[in-house]
Amino acid sequence: MNRFALALALTLAAPPALAQAVTLTLPDAVARALAGGPDVTTARANLQKAQATLRAAQADPTSIITTLTQAQQGAAAATATLAGTKLNVGQTVINQYLAAFEGAGAVTLNEAQVRLDERNLQIAQARLRARVATQLDVNRAQTSLNQNRQELANARAQLPVLEAQLARTLGLNTGTDLRLAAPPAPPKLGLTLAALQSGLEGRLPTLVQAFQGAEFASLQVRLADNDYTPVRTLQDARVALENARRDLEGAQRAASTGVRDAYRAVQDAQERVALARQSLANAQTSLTQAQARLKAGTAAAVEVQQAQVQVQQASFAVTQAQDNLWRSLAALSTAAGTDVTGLVR
Repeated sequence: MNRFALALALTLAAPPALAQAVTLTLPDAVARALAGGPDVTTARANLQKAQATLRAAQADPTSIITTLTQAQQGAAAATATLAGTKLNVGQTVINQYLAAFEGAGAVTLNEAQVRLDERNLQIAQARLRARVATQLDVNRAQTSLNQNRQELANARAQLPVLEAQLARTLGLNTGTDLRLAAPPAPPKLGLTLAALQSGLEGRLPTLVQAFQGAEFASLQVRLADNDYTPVRTLQDARVALENARRDLEGAQRAASTGVRDAYRAVQDAQERVALARQSLANAQTSLTQAQARLKAGTAAAVEVQQAQVQVQQASFAVTQAQDNLWRSLAALSTAAGTDVTGLVR
């Protein structure tokens, strides 16, 4: 065997490299995407280019007012675009992180449910042998087990897909072993609806562009309103200004409505977190009671197992409710152009 063949044989025989393990928290994931994500990098480069154009226009003594205004507006629009891009990327990462974290939780919960169903099937079969149950009882237990086994299989299949989506957004290698920490408690919303709706035309990229369009159209009217510019030019400029103002008003109404709807969604999500926590407390009380009855000999072990699964379900419901609050806060951030998650910097 020549050296090349020997090296090839050793390479093929070598065990595959272990997947890189990356431990992440939700704040770490957002920070990582904002630091090196392609969308943010592009928006930052566009801002630098717009700022350079503005500096050149300001330094050029021959720059006319329209050129200087366009350069100023370009820099302002690029600034708003960068801020908006960060909020959008933050929302994407938050959604993907929470989806992957919930996916892992769904696997754990379904595993517990399958174990309970297996125990229930064993009990149904034993009761059938003792002639205190029917074949229908066994069939129902088997059907429940089959359904939850399928749910578990689906959850296990979906988890790597969700993790891969997050890994791509963060620029991690394919097959990276993601280990996601539980998301922190969502922050309380400290801004009023009126505060979030105020100044949208200076924060939202679409509104910034609409406001700039009306501003530039107004400048064109002022420049054409004289005795040396054709009347038709002035008339066209006034029509363009009216159109730009209508576009701005429509965009302002839509943006204000979007903020209001997102704000209400946050309030609803906050209430649902409180309700989910109360349900968890009730489930934990039921488990404590079941354990006490088992100790007293008035309950079966399977009843305690059932109560344990119910606590897991209630705990997972709390996780989902808190995650939905995070999602609502991220959506409100993008709608208002102001970060209310505390994660986008």
